[in-house]
Amino acid sequence: MVSKPRVALGMLVLLALAGGLIALLVSLDAGAFWIKTLPIAAMVGGAALAQSLGLFNKAPKD
Repeated sequence: MVSKPRVALGMLVLLALAGGLIALLVSLDAGAFWIKTLPIAAMVGGAALAQSLGLFNKAPKD
C-alpha cells in the first residue's frame, strides 16, 4: 500500500523544486522552451527516482 501523506509531501517538495527552477531560469533570461521543459523534467525525474528508491512504497502507520 502507498503512504498517501508521504506521496503528497514528496510531490510538494518536487513542486517547490520546480518553482525554484522556474525562478532561476527566468532570472537567467532563458528561452520559453527551457522554462517550460526543465521544471517538468525535474518533477518527472524526481518522482521516478523516488519511486525507484522505494520512498512511496512503505506502508502507512495505523
